[in-house]
Amino acid sequence: MTRKEIEERKFRPAREEAVEARKNVENVSTPQTSSAAYRLAFQDTEFLLREDLRPVRFQLELLKPQLLMDEARIESTFVFYGSARIPEPEQVQARIDAATTPEQKRIAENLGHKAHYYEEARKLARIAAQYPVNDAGCRHFVVCSGGGPSIMEAANRGAADVGQTTIGMNIVLPHEQAPNRFVTPELSFQFHYFALRKMHFLLRARALAVFPGGFGTFDEMFELLTLIQTGKMKPIPILLYGRDFWKRVVDFEALADEGVISPADLKLLTWVETAEEGWAAVQAFYQDSEAPGCN
Repeated sequence: MTRKEIEERKFRPAREEAVEARKNVENVSTPQTSSAAYRLAFQDTEFLLREDLRPVRFQLELLKPQLLMDEARIESTFVFYGSARIPEPEQVQARIDAATTPEQKRIAENLGHKAHYYEEARKLARIAAQYPVNDAGCRHFVVCSGGGPSIMEAANRGAADVGQTTIGMNIVLPHEQAPNRFVTPELSFQFHYFALRKMHFLLRARALAVFPGGFGTFDEMFELLTLIQTGKMKPIPILLYGRDFWKRVVDFEALADEGVISPADLKLLTWVETAEEGWAAVQAFYQDSEAPGCN
C-alpha cells in the first residue's frame, strides 16, 4: 500500500462525466434521452435559469470570481470608481465639435473640464500596480474597476502600462457594452447581480479612489461609507477626487450640520487632486502596518 494509492481520487471528475453524458445522448437518441429531464443538472441551462434556482445562481456568481482571484494570488485590490462618460483629454475637442445643440455642447464642455481625471486615474493605477509581490507570492493593491470606459478604462490602462494584471467587473445592462481592452482577460468578470458585483468590489479592497461620476458612482461610494460608518467593514483609504465637483453636488458638511451624520464621519473621506497625493495618502494610512500575507 502506498500513499499515492490512498490519496488517489476514486470518483471520476465531473468534467469527464459531462463529456460521457453528451456522448451517450448523441449515440442513443430516444424520447427519454432527448428529454430535458435527462440532462445532467449542471449542464441544463434552462434548469439553472429557473426562478427558484436564484439562490444557486447567487452562490455561483459569488464563487466564480472568488476562486479565480484566489488562483491568481490576488490578496488585495485598489478599487477605482468614476464616470463612464468623462473623455480622455485627446477626445475632448472632438466631442465638443460633434455637439449639434447648445445643450449638447455645454455638456461636452463640462465633461471636457474633467478629462484630466482620466490621466490622474491612469497615473494612480500605474503607481498602485507596481506594489511589490510579497514573499509568499501574493499580490496587493491589484487595480480593479467596473471594466467599462472612461475612468474605469483609465484605471485598467494604467496597470497595463506597467505590464501588470488588472481586474474588470462588468455588469449585464440593457444597452450594449463590453469590457475595455486593458482588462486582463483572465480577470475579466461579468455579473448579473449588482449586489454581488458590489460585494466583490469591496471584499479585497484595501484602498479606493472615487472620481466624479453619476448614479453608479454615488451608489457604490455611499454603500462603502455606510459599511464603514456602521462598523460592518474596517476603514480603508477613500480618496475623493474633484473637490469642486463633489462640493457642488453633495454638501457633506450640511449632513453633519443637520445631525444626520457625525462630524467624525467626514474624516472617512480624503480629498486629493493628483495621483501622487492619492498614493501618499494610502501610504500614510498604512504606515504603521504591513500588508497581510496569503491565506
